[in-house]
Amino acid sequence: MLVSYVFPLTFIILWASAFATGSVATQDATPFAALAFRFAIVAVGFFGVAWVLCEFSKIDRRDLKHSVITGLLFHGLYLGGCWYSFSVGIPAGVSALIVCIQPILTAILAGFLLGEQISLKNWIGLSLGFGGAAIVLGVDFESEFAVDGLIANVIALVAITAGTIWQRKFSQTLPLATNNAFQALSAAAFHGFIMWWIEDPAIEITLSFGISMGWLVIAVSFGAFSILMYLINHNSASQTSALFFLVPPVAAIIGWMLLDEGLTTLDMLGFIIASAGVYLATRKPIKSTI
Repeated sequence: MLVSYVFPLTFIILWASAFATGSVATQDATPFAALAFRFAIVAVGFFGVAWVLCEFSKIDRRDLKHSVITGLLFHGLYLGGCWYSFSVGIPAGVSALIVCIQPILTAILAGFLLGEQISLKNWIGLSLGFGGAAIVLGVDFESEFAVDGLIANVIALVAITAGTIWQRKFSQTLPLATNNAFQALSAAAFHGFIMWWIEDPAIEITLSFGISMGWLVIAVSFGAFSILMYLINHNSASQTSALFFLVPPVAAIIGWMLLDEGLTTLDMLGFIIASAGVYLATRKPIKSTI
Protein backbone atom coordinates (compact mmCIF):
# COMPACT_ATOMS: atom_id res chain seq x y z
CA MET A 1 0.00 0.00 0.00
CA LEU A 2 2.81 2.42 0.87
CA VAL A 3 4.54 1.76 -2.46
CA SER A 4 1.35 2.68 -4.34
CA TYR A 5 1.62 6.23 -2.96
CA VAL A 6 5.36 6.75 -2.41
CA PHE A 7 6.52 5.62 -5.86
CA PRO A 8 4.13 7.84 -7.88
CA LEU A 9 4.84 10.88 -5.67
CA THR A 10 8.61 10.34 -5.88
CA PHE A 11 8.41 9.87 -9.64
CA ILE A 12 6.45 13.11 -10.15
CA ILE A 13 8.89 15.19 -8.08
CA LEU A 14 12.02 13.74 -9.69
CA TRP A 15 10.64 13.88 -13.24
CA ALA A 16 9.46 17.48 -12.75
CA SER A 17 12.90 18.49 -11.46
CA ALA A 18 14.38 17.60 -14.86
CA PHE A 19 12.89 20.75 -16.40
CA ALA A 20 14.95 23.08 -14.21
CA THR A 21 18.14 21.00 -14.24
CA GLY A 22 17.90 20.35 -17.97
CA SER A 23 17.63 24.07 -18.61
CA VAL A 24 20.75 24.67 -16.52
CA ALA A 25 22.70 21.92 -18.30
CA THR A 26 21.98 23.28 -21.77
CA GLN A 27 23.45 26.66 -20.81
CA ASP A 28 26.90 25.07 -21.00
CA ALA A 29 26.34 22.44 -23.71
CA THR A 30 24.51 21.87 -26.97
CA PRO A 31 21.36 19.79 -26.35
CA PHE A 32 22.23 16.55 -28.13
CA ALA A 33 25.82 16.58 -26.89
CA ALA A 34 24.51 16.93 -23.33
CA LEU A 35 22.01 14.08 -23.87
CA ALA A 36 24.64 11.80 -25.42
CA PHE A 37 26.98 12.50 -22.50
CA ARG A 38 24.19 11.88 -19.98
CA PHE A 39 23.03 8.55 -21.38
CA ALA A 40 26.55 7.23 -21.94
CA ILE A 41 27.08 7.60 -18.18
CA VAL A 42 23.65 6.12 -17.42
CA ALA A 43 24.34 3.11 -19.65
CA VAL A 44 27.66 2.37 -17.93
CA GLY A 45 25.97 2.66 -14.54
CA PHE A 46 23.08 0.34 -15.32
CA PHE A 47 25.33 -2.23 -17.00
CA GLY A 48 27.39 -2.23 -13.80
CA VAL A 49 24.28 -2.78 -11.68
CA ALA A 50 23.05 -5.56 -13.98
CA TRP A 51 26.46 -7.26 -13.78
CA VAL A 52 26.53 -7.09 -9.96
CA LEU A 53 23.00 -8.54 -9.81
CA CYS A 54 23.95 -11.27 -12.32
CA GLU A 55 21.01 -10.32 -14.53
CA PHE A 56 22.65 -11.16 -17.84
CA SER A 57 22.16 -14.87 -17.24
CA LYS A 58 18.41 -14.34 -16.77
CA ILE A 59 17.51 -12.66 -20.03
CA ASP A 60 16.30 -13.81 -23.40
CA ARG A 61 18.29 -11.99 -26.07
CA ARG A 62 15.23 -11.85 -28.29
CA ASP A 63 13.68 -9.46 -25.76
CA LEU A 64 16.55 -6.98 -26.01
CA LYS A 65 15.21 -5.49 -29.25
CA HIS A 66 12.11 -4.35 -27.36
CA SER A 67 14.31 -2.66 -24.79
CA VAL A 68 16.27 -0.87 -27.51
CA ILE A 69 13.06 0.33 -29.18
CA THR A 70 11.68 1.60 -25.86
CA GLY A 71 14.94 3.43 -25.20
CA LEU A 72 14.87 5.11 -28.60
CA LEU A 73 11.29 6.21 -28.01
CA PHE A 74 11.62 7.42 -24.41
CA HIS A 75 15.21 8.67 -24.17
CA GLY A 76 15.88 9.34 -27.83
CA LEU A 77 12.90 10.84 -29.63
CA TYR A 78 10.98 12.11 -26.59
CA LEU A 79 13.84 13.86 -24.79
CA GLY A 80 15.55 14.81 -28.03
CA GLY A 81 12.36 16.42 -29.31
CA CYS A 82 11.80 18.39 -26.10
CA TRP A 83 15.40 19.59 -25.76
CA TYR A 84 15.59 20.53 -29.44
CA SER A 85 12.43 22.60 -29.12
CA PHE A 86 14.00 24.46 -26.19
CA SER A 87 17.09 25.17 -28.29
CA VAL A 88 15.05 26.86 -31.07
CA GLY A 89 13.08 29.05 -28.70
CA ILE A 90 9.92 27.09 -27.92
CA PRO A 91 8.89 28.08 -24.37
CA ALA A 92 8.91 25.25 -21.84
CA GLY A 93 5.22 25.90 -21.16
CA VAL A 94 4.24 25.34 -24.78
CA SER A 95 6.37 22.21 -24.99
CA ALA A 96 4.97 20.84 -21.74
CA LEU A 97 1.37 21.50 -22.76
CA ILE A 98 1.80 19.66 -26.07
CA VAL A 99 3.37 16.69 -24.33
CA CYS A 100 0.59 16.85 -21.68
CA ILE A 101 -1.77 15.41 -24.29
CA GLN A 102 0.13 12.13 -23.85
CA PRO A 103 -2.04 10.62 -21.07
CA ILE A 104 -5.20 11.13 -23.13
CA LEU A 105 -3.58 9.73 -26.27
CA THR A 106 -2.20 6.79 -24.27
CA ALA A 107 -5.62 6.05 -22.79
CA ILE A 108 -7.18 5.95 -26.27
CA LEU A 109 -4.47 3.68 -27.69
CA ALA A 110 -4.37 1.47 -24.58
CA GLY A 111 -8.02 0.69 -25.13
CA PHE A 112 -7.41 -0.39 -28.73
CA LEU A 113 -3.99 -2.05 -28.40
CA LEU A 114 -3.90 -3.38 -24.82
CA GLY A 115 -7.60 -3.96 -24.20
CA GLU A 116 -7.62 -1.68 -21.14
CA GLN A 117 -11.04 -0.49 -19.98
CA ILE A 118 -11.24 3.27 -19.44
CA SER A 119 -14.25 4.27 -17.32
CA LEU A 120 -16.15 7.54 -17.39
CA LYS A 121 -14.50 8.43 -14.08
CA ASN A 122 -11.08 7.92 -15.68
CA TRP A 123 -11.99 10.15 -18.65
CA ILE A 124 -13.23 12.88 -16.31
CA GLY A 125 -9.97 12.60 -14.39
CA LEU A 126 -7.89 12.83 -17.56
CA SER A 127 -9.83 15.91 -18.67
CA LEU A 128 -9.40 17.61 -15.29
CA GLY A 129 -5.71 16.75 -15.29
CA PHE A 130 -5.16 18.33 -18.68
CA GLY A 131 -7.22 21.39 -17.74
CA GLY A 132 -5.34 21.90 -14.48
CA ALA A 133 -1.97 21.60 -16.20
CA ALA A 134 -3.07 24.09 -18.86
CA ILE A 135 -4.09 26.61 -16.17
CA VAL A 136 -0.69 26.35 -14.48
CA LEU A 137 1.21 26.70 -17.75
CA GLY A 138 -0.88 29.67 -18.88
CA VAL A 139 0.37 29.36 -22.46
CA ASP A 140 -0.12 32.24 -24.90
CA PHE A 141 -0.66 30.59 -28.28
CA GLU A 142 -0.99 33.94 -30.04
CA SER A 143 2.79 34.11 -30.21
CA GLU A 144 4.66 32.78 -33.22
CA PHE A 145 6.90 29.77 -32.67
CA ALA A 146 9.47 28.00 -34.79
CA VAL A 147 7.74 25.38 -36.91
CA ASP A 148 10.58 22.87 -36.53
CA GLY A 149 10.35 23.25 -32.75
CA LEU A 150 6.62 22.52 -32.76
CA ILE A 151 7.21 19.50 -35.01
CA ALA A 152 9.85 18.29 -32.56
CA ASN A 153 7.29 18.56 -29.74
CA VAL A 154 4.75 16.52 -31.69
CA ILE A 155 7.42 13.88 -32.34
CA ALA A 156 8.17 13.88 -28.59
CA LEU A 157 4.46 13.42 -27.84
CA VAL A 158 4.11 10.48 -30.20
CA ALA A 159 7.34 8.94 -28.93
CA ILE A 160 6.49 8.98 -25.22
CA THR A 161 3.01 7.63 -25.96
CA ALA A 162 4.39 4.83 -28.12
CA GLY A 163 7.13 4.13 -25.56
CA THR A 164 4.58 3.68 -22.77
CA ILE A 165 2.49 1.29 -24.88
CA TRP A 166 5.55 -0.62 -26.09
CA GLN A 167 6.99 -1.04 -22.59
CA ARG A 168 3.65 -2.24 -21.28
CA LYS A 169 3.11 -4.71 -24.14
CA PHE A 170 6.57 -6.09 -24.89
CA SER A 171 9.32 -5.19 -22.40
CA GLN A 172 8.10 -6.55 -19.08
CA THR A 173 10.12 -9.78 -19.12
CA LEU A 174 13.58 -8.19 -18.83
CA PRO A 175 15.19 -7.52 -15.43
CA LEU A 176 14.91 -3.81 -14.59
CA ALA A 177 18.62 -2.89 -14.61
CA THR A 178 19.27 -4.75 -17.87
CA ASN A 179 16.25 -3.16 -19.50
CA ASN A 180 17.37 0.33 -18.44
CA ALA A 181 20.97 -0.36 -19.51
CA PHE A 182 20.07 -1.23 -23.09
CA GLN A 183 17.57 1.63 -23.25
CA ALA A 184 20.27 4.09 -22.17
CA LEU A 185 22.83 2.59 -24.58
CA SER A 186 20.45 2.96 -27.51
CA ALA A 187 19.70 6.55 -26.46
CA ALA A 188 23.40 7.44 -26.18
CA ALA A 189 24.02 6.08 -29.70
CA PHE A 190 20.99 7.93 -31.06
CA HIS A 191 21.95 11.28 -29.54
CA GLY A 192 25.57 10.79 -30.56
CA PHE A 193 24.48 10.34 -34.19
CA ILE A 194 22.11 13.34 -34.10
CA MET A 195 24.78 15.42 -32.35
CA TRP A 196 27.24 15.09 -35.25
CA TRP A 197 24.49 15.44 -37.83
CA ILE A 198 22.67 18.67 -36.88
CA GLU A 199 24.79 20.60 -34.35
CA ASP A 200 28.32 21.69 -33.59
CA PRO A 201 28.71 19.65 -30.38
CA ALA A 202 30.11 21.49 -27.41
CA ILE A 203 30.26 20.85 -23.67
CA GLU A 204 31.82 23.28 -21.21
CA ILE A 205 32.56 21.56 -17.92
CA THR A 206 31.42 24.03 -15.26
CA LEU A 207 30.22 23.60 -11.70
CA SER A 208 26.60 24.26 -12.68
CA PHE A 209 26.84 21.77 -15.56
CA GLY A 210 28.34 19.13 -13.27
CA ILE A 211 25.69 19.56 -10.58
CA SER A 212 22.78 19.60 -13.02
CA MET A 213 24.11 16.64 -15.02
CA GLY A 214 24.76 14.71 -11.82
CA TRP A 215 21.16 15.25 -10.76
CA LEU A 216 19.84 14.28 -14.19
CA VAL A 217 21.87 11.07 -14.19
CA ILE A 218 21.33 9.94 -10.59
CA ALA A 219 17.93 11.31 -9.60
CA VAL A 220 16.12 11.37 -12.95
CA SER A 221 17.63 8.63 -15.14
CA PHE A 222 18.44 6.17 -12.34
CA GLY A 223 15.65 7.14 -9.98
CA ALA A 224 12.63 8.51 -11.82
CA PHE A 225 12.93 6.35 -14.92
CA SER A 226 13.36 3.14 -12.92
CA ILE A 227 10.22 4.03 -10.99
CA LEU A 228 8.41 4.76 -14.26
CA MET A 229 9.30 1.33 -15.65
CA TYR A 230 8.06 -0.27 -12.41
CA LEU A 231 4.78 1.66 -12.54
CA ILE A 232 4.15 0.79 -16.20
CA ASN A 233 4.79 -2.88 -15.50
CA HIS A 234 2.54 -2.99 -12.41
CA ASN A 235 -0.29 -0.62 -13.40
CA SER A 236 -2.27 0.09 -16.54
CA ALA A 237 -0.65 2.30 -19.17
CA SER A 238 -3.43 4.89 -18.86
CA GLN A 239 -3.15 5.09 -15.05
CA THR A 240 0.61 5.57 -15.18
CA SER A 241 0.41 8.16 -17.95
CA ALA A 242 -2.08 10.25 -15.96
CA LEU A 243 0.72 11.06 -13.50
CA PHE A 244 2.34 13.23 -16.19
CA PHE A 245 -0.44 15.80 -15.71
CA LEU A 246 1.11 16.67 -12.35
CA VAL A 247 4.59 17.22 -13.79
CA PRO A 248 4.04 20.80 -15.07
CA PRO A 249 2.42 22.03 -11.82
CA VAL A 250 5.13 20.44 -9.68
CA ALA A 251 7.80 21.81 -12.03
CA ALA A 252 6.28 25.28 -11.50
CA ILE A 253 6.48 24.83 -7.73
CA ILE A 254 10.10 23.67 -7.95
CA GLY A 255 10.91 26.68 -10.12
CA TRP A 256 9.30 28.94 -7.52
CA MET A 257 11.24 27.34 -4.66
CA LEU A 258 14.67 27.02 -6.30
CA LEU A 259 14.76 29.55 -9.14
CA ASP A 260 12.54 32.29 -7.70
CA GLU A 261 10.07 31.95 -10.57
CA GLY A 262 6.58 33.41 -10.15
CA LEU A 263 3.77 31.32 -8.65
CA THR A 264 0.25 32.76 -8.61
CA THR A 265 -3.04 31.86 -6.98
CA LEU A 266 -4.26 30.72 -10.40
CA ASP A 267 -1.27 28.36 -10.59
CA MET A 268 -2.23 26.82 -7.26
CA LEU A 269 -5.84 26.42 -8.45
CA GLY A 270 -4.56 24.62 -11.55
CA PHE A 271 -2.43 22.36 -9.34
CA ILE A 272 -5.47 21.43 -7.23
CA ILE A 273 -7.59 20.70 -10.34
CA ALA A 274 -4.81 18.61 -11.90
CA SER A 275 -4.34 16.70 -8.62
CA ALA A 276 -8.05 15.91 -8.46
CA GLY A 277 -7.93 14.74 -12.06
CA VAL A 278 -4.96 12.46 -11.49
CA TYR A 279 -6.66 11.01 -8.39
CA LEU A 280 -9.77 10.14 -10.41
CA ALA A 281 -7.78 8.79 -13.36
CA THR A 282 -5.47 6.58 -11.29
CA ARG A 283 -7.74 5.43 -8.47
CA LYS A 284 -8.43 1.73 -8.71
CA PRO A 285 -12.01 0.58 -8.12
CA ILE A 286 -12.77 -0.88 -4.71
CA LYS A 287 -13.58 -4.56 -5.02
CA SER A 288 -16.75 -5.66 -3.34
CA THR A 289 -16.40 -8.35 -0.67
CA ILE A 290 -20.02 -9.42 -0.96
